[in-house]
Amino acid sequence: MLLILLGVLILHIIILILLIVSTAASAWSVADGKGTDLWYSCITSNGGYHCKPSSNEDWIQAVQALMILSVLFCFFSLIAFLYQLFRLVKGGRFFFTAIFQILASVFVMCGAIIYTVMSPDDRAHTNFGYAYVLAWVAFPLCLISGLIYIVLRKKE
Repeated sequence: MLLILLGVLILHIIILILLIVSTAASAWSVADGKGTDLWYSCITSNGGYHCKPSSNEDWIQAVQALMILSVLFCFFSLIAFLYQLFRLVKGGRFFFTAIFQILASVFVMCGAIIYTVMSPDDRAHTNFGYAYVLAWVAFPLCLISGLIYIVLRKKE
């Protein structure tokens, strides 16, 4: 039982790191000398690196908000898991933790879908970057983690 709890805790920490990196990293879409993330659009020209804030369009602000919410809900889910680990009665299930974790997965999925549909228009020369991929990797892991918390029972 201890190994299962340790495995779930490590998975949760990995998911939280993935979400933080994908939210903060500057590679949601990349092109030759240009990188765009949720916060800045940067261009490399003549050996210089110039950044300007991302657009104020509603869709990018929605993606920003959803990714921040996913990080927060994943973090609160981790805190709730640690609290329930020591305070939950024997045989109890981690429903509160599971709800927060599943909500985090829904937020990251919605943010990635919105970015996919509304991403910058020059698709011929633009590719999705590693931060975008990390967001999509974090989604199923977060969902699986939430489902594990639903099934998991505390035993003495």
